[in-house]
Amino acid sequence: MVSILESFSRSVLSCATEHQAESSDPDCPMPAALCLSPGSWETAAKDPIPHSQPQPGIMAATALKPLIAVCQLTSTPDKEQNFASCSRLIREAAQRGACVVFLPEAFDFIGSNTQETLSLAESLEGAQIQRYAGLARECQVWLSLGGFHERGEDWASTRRIYNCHLLLDPTGHVVATYRKTHLCDVDLEGRVSMKESNFTNPGPEIVLPVSTPAGKIGLAICYDLRFPEISLALTQEGAEILTYPSAFTVTTGSAHWEALLRARAIETQCYVVAAAQTGKNHERRTSYGHTMVVDPWGCVIAQCQEGPGLCYAEIDLGYLRRIRQEMPVCTHRRADLYGRVTVLKKPPPP
Repeated sequence: MVSILESFSRSVLSCATEHQAESSDPDCPMPAALCLSPGSWETAAKDPIPHSQPQPGIMAATALKPLIAVCQLTSTPDKEQNFASCSRLIREAAQRGACVVFLPEAFDFIGSNTQETLSLAESLEGAQIQRYAGLARECQVWLSLGGFHERGEDWASTRRIYNCHLLLDPTGHVVATYRKTHLCDVDLEGRVSMKESNFTNPGPEIVLPVSTPAGKIGLAICYDLRFPEISLALTQEGAEILTYPSAFTVTTGSAHWEALLRARAIETQCYVVAAAQTGKNHERRTSYGHTMVVDPWGCVIAQCQEGPGLCYAEIDLGYLRRIRQEMPVCTHRRADLYGRVTVLKKPPPP
């Protein structure tokens, strides 16, 4: 048993060291995280101790902390292939004891042009979401479906879709839907050009955080990351985990991805979870990747390598509360000077 534990610990230490190599912050504690590609858990030890079934006296300190899994994908226009990739990762994460599994923006597909994107979109009552509801029930996990191409109730009149982030509980019930409020209209000459508003309706509201076994989760999507008002509003309503499922381009990702994620974590003192698209989605699109989890002190505690895969992190709400108590920035805000960001829609009853 000792040799198994030592092998497992060395694997975690190696992973954490590799993914923290770019950080020069000496105050970042060693993360309680596992960073793995599909199937690579077995390389950590021949018979690793499952997170959900710790042996007496071994890893007792971490046994009470919920484990989350964050997926990195390369979605294409092939919806069946994408579902197969997602379901494989979800099942693997559930097997390892994750209670919440996070998927990136456009987990369902990434179309090669506007016409294809619109033709592949579905309603929330369609076959795709029903399949994911079945996966949630089968695996008994919460699912953050980070950006679904939704044909809303106004599809017939607008011929535009919504970029919809859904949260499913282990019964497969949709407990929250957030529709992306900030649309990515960007034109960086010679580098990046996109206009999401050409085919997407902006969402009308932010939704309240949802209580899960990992903590209270606040929903956002990709380009929302650049607008701290959402993260502040969600935190004021009790969020402990902010999630930004994304499909950043290589140009914007290499410049801003980690800096923005760490900034949102530091200013809100929340965990920040960012599932991401990676690699070549089709002949005209490549995504940045670098799926990441940042803790409330701003330290990167888990990160995916290149290609599709999973990273794991433990959520330590005691640590979060200690940071908020020792540096109570929320109570120091001067709402009398710059107002209070307010929202919010209550999630539908179960």
